[in-house]
Amino acid sequence: MNIQVWIAILVGLAAMIDDLARRQIANWIPLSALAAGFGWQIGQSGLTGLLYAAIGTAAGFAVFLIFYLLGGMGGGDVKLMAGFGALLGFHRLLEAALWTAGMGGVIAVGVLGVRSLRGKLGSTMGAATNREQGRDSIPYAPAIALGVWLSLVPKG
Repeated sequence: MNIQVWIAILVGLAAMIDDLARRQIANWIPLSALAAGFGWQIGQSGLTGLLYAAIGTAAGFAVFLIFYLLGGMGGGDVKLMAGFGALLGFHRLLEAALWTAGMGGVIAVGVLGVRSLRGKLGSTMGAATNREQGRDSIPYAPAIALGVWLSLVPKG
């Protein structure tokens, strides 16, 4: 495994843990991805790498900005994808975004299934507590991390 993969693993784990524990992603996590991404890209391709990282950052930000503006995603998720954009570059970022959408769908179906099962078993007290705490949404950092990791799996 190269350094890019290790950066993605560490940043992804930090984001997942923070999002699952606090329901937000601390700013140091996407900033770490951003700084490491620029360093990685510049180290690999020099000044061209600077351009790859910048375009990847802008694309990562833009990919989720619309969902943030519509209220379906938090700002930390948008910043995290921008940071991963610097690490992955534009082309691999698009693949990661598609994997992320797929993983988000799988996670959402799983969460809805568990909630439905709880409702059928009469355990509505836990669901009410989740709503009272503002936890009716689904943390998206796990889907983002899984999508990024899957985009880094060698093909063929």
